[in-house]
Amino acid sequence: MSEPEPVIESYAFACMMCGHGWEQTYEIHHHVDSKGRPFVTYHTDGERVPSPLTRPTCLNCGEHVVRIMRAGQVRSVESVRQRSRRT
Repeated sequence: MSEPEPVIESYAFACMMCGHGWEQTYEIHHHVDSKGRPFVTYHTDGERVPSPLTRPTCLNCGEHVVRIMRAGQVRSVESVRQRSRRT
């Protein structure tokens, strides 16, 4: 039996400690272990990475107090911030 195609999902993150925001897209691979239990692995840029949902780490300061949001949230906040700077 072949593995199903990976699912592509994107998340937005905001660090509650330093204010850094970023977005990341993941390939989520669904597997079944030798005992028939399902599990997933996350991959970015071809590398296996920890699940972003269990203990996300800020790329800027390394803290773990990170809010996870749907994709597009960081871009929308940045555009509002840029418009307010121009006025």
